[in-house]
Amino acid sequence: MLISCGAPVAGAWGGPVELTQFARRAEDLGYHGLWAFQRLLVGEGQRLEPVYHRVLDPLLALSWAAAHTTSIRLGVAVINIPYVSPAYLAKQAATLDVLSGGRLDLGLGTGWSEPEFAATGSDPHPRGERMNEYLEVLRTLWNDEVASFDGRHYRVPPSVMAPRPVQPGGPPVLLGGTADAALRRAGRVAAGWVSSSRASFEQIAQGTQIVRRAAEEAGHDPDLVRVVVRGVVRPGERDDAVPLSGSWEQIRAGAELYERAGVTELFYDLNWDPVVGAPGAEPRVAAERAEEILTALAPGA
Repeated sequence: MLISCGAPVAGAWGGPVELTQFARRAEDLGYHGLWAFQRLLVGEGQRLEPVYHRVLDPLLALSWAAAHTTSIRLGVAVINIPYVSPAYLAKQAATLDVLSGGRLDLGLGTGWSEPEFAATGSDPHPRGERMNEYLEVLRTLWNDEVASFDGRHYRVPPSVMAPRPVQPGGPPVLLGGTADAALRRAGRVAAGWVSSSRASFEQIAQGTQIVRRAAEEAGHDPDLVRVVVRGVVRPGERDDAVPLSGSWEQIRAGAELYERAGVTELFYDLNWDPVVGAPGAEPRVAAERAEEILTALAPGA
């Protein structure tokens, strides 16, 4: 199982100096990837976790990180497709893939925040059909000499998009979601599945099996399906309901549970630590705590 980490994109911790230093440090420590997430806005009166109240744009943050690193992979978990046209995202993703030397992993979801749907004039329904068409548009724009698509929700007239991504076929696309239909879609039409912060260990273990079974039924090798999990880390007091809690030894043991459940990549997302990612967190304290966790849980530590 690959070990990655979440990029500094939330709270006062999400700034240019912090992102630069953290990205370089993660690369030096041998982390496989650096993951960001998307949150456009928080509606007035909308009750969301503190981590969502101050968030950098994920693709811009990863572009910044790409400019200050050379080998660590760059992932987003996830971009919500109703908010942006597939042609525009195809151009953004291809550009980041080119500038990073082919290091992008692209996670996609259908969104869940009503204020964000309203603010972007978007509608996620029908989720499955919309996602299938979105993926077709990305693939034709990234791969075909002359791209074209004429669907119910999206249309691309015969056109050419250049430059193409560095990675053959384009950046690997992973899908989010928790419903069985979303999990089966991830195994059937994508490179794999990326979990949300709210998924329990039991949901992840079950979801992994659904994704792999769907891949096999679609004629794909289930052993090649990626399962990427956001790990919410809670150092200190042990909570048996949170596998990545307690002492460093207990957290590493919790990571091994995910590996045995079939997870292929686990990223420790420190943004979910209130001392680090809350909007009122003190930047110096956040940076010190992040450095402690990053060093203690580094691959091979």
